[in-house]
Amino acid sequence: MKKHWYMLTLVGKDRPGIVAHVTHALYEGGCHLGETSMLRMGTSFTMMMMVQYDGNVNALRNVLQTEVESLGLHLHIDHIEGGLHQHREPDVRISIYGADKPGIVAHATGALTEAGLDILDLTSDVGGTEDAPIYIMHIEGQAKEGVEALRSALAIVEKEGVEARLTPIDTLVG
Repeated sequence: MKKHWYMLTLVGKDRPGIVAHVTHALYEGGCHLGETSMLRMGTSFTMMMMVQYDGNVNALRNVLQTEVESLGLHLHIDHIEGGLHQHREPDVRISIYGADKPGIVAHATGALTEAGLDILDLTSDVGGTEDAPIYIMHIEGQAKEGVEALRSALAIVEKEGVEARLTPIDTLVG
């Protein structure tokens, strides 16, 4: 029987044991994990997992049903192409800090994309205090048009009252 690839997205209130329970259920159900991303956001926990499984969506949902219910998770499943071993290495890391206000992510990513950045990973957080929140964004990507084009784009973004740092990443190992 041909195995299929699925993207599982699970979201729920953070609590100890979510990863252990979900991955154990998948293992016991005959699933194989590919790439995964699991993280805490605020008081919630989210997981995205590429899962190889020989059954259909309903059968995969049944593999996780007990854990999803007992942990209070929301589950979404999409059929996908596997695409493993396609990892792309970033060659730049960008950090942006500023007073939290609407549009920071949209403006920064728009300017950087126009300057040739292919975003591979973006994480953000809100620090500071409730009265004086600071938005913190970290981006890794590939500078398709070169680092100087990105530096020029960041100079424009900084005029909106944020601080930005661009660090080239040496991708040569050994």
